[in-house]
Amino acid sequence: LKSINLELQGGKMTALVGHSGSGKSTILNLIPRFYNILEGDIKIDGQSIYNTKIFSLRKNISLVSQDTTLFDDTIKNNIAYANLEASNEEIFEAAKLSYSEEFIDNLPRKYETIIGENGVRLSGGEKQRISIARALLKKSPIILLDEATSSLDSETEEKIQKAINILTKNRTTIVIAHRLTTILNSSKIYVINNGSIDSFGNHEELIKNSALYKNYYDKQIKKK
Repeated sequence: LKSINLELQGGKMTALVGHSGSGKSTILNLIPRFYNILEGDIKIDGQSIYNTKIFSLRKNISLVSQDTTLFDDTIKNNIAYANLEASNEEIFEAAKLSYSEEFIDNLPRKYETIIGENGVRLSGGEKQRISIARALLKKSPIILLDEATSSLDSETEEKIQKAINILTKNRTTIVIAHRLTTILNSSKIYVINNGSIDSFGNHEELIKNSALYKNYYDKQIKKK
């Protein structure tokens, strides 16, 4: 990253778009301190994340990424991992809102079904929904979405998109967008290119002012 300067609005969705390797995931991974910055600062509500305990920081952040870590345990315990003190009712509600309930009800032992190491018995879309259920259960004010709908069929993608809309409502959300359809309503979109900010604005502004963004849009949306 080269002298990146971003401002993310509380309670709104901010999207990062750009080619693979442009620096989007690096930005996302700096927020929960998966690695530390070499210079500059990252502040939440004016307070540096380097002046707070990592546990406290991460407790307030939920990450829904392409690689959902699942355990060789029951569906119920995999969801509850996000909040070990959650009641059964809260777990079931999170499953319902994330559209996980649909496939859980078809499993032989429902919530008590063992899903195998890293969820080997689940499809990609089912793993995604478990990941969203966890984030809903955690109820954290900051949501990081390394958007993973690119490899899903359209019906599953639609369900996951609805679940994401429920998850991110009125929460501070940063999303890496692989499909522009999912971020057209973001309050701000940053176009990242080679570790720098190429441009930013909402969708309408970027269509007019950013050749790079317009190029993405034309390639993805118009060809449909």
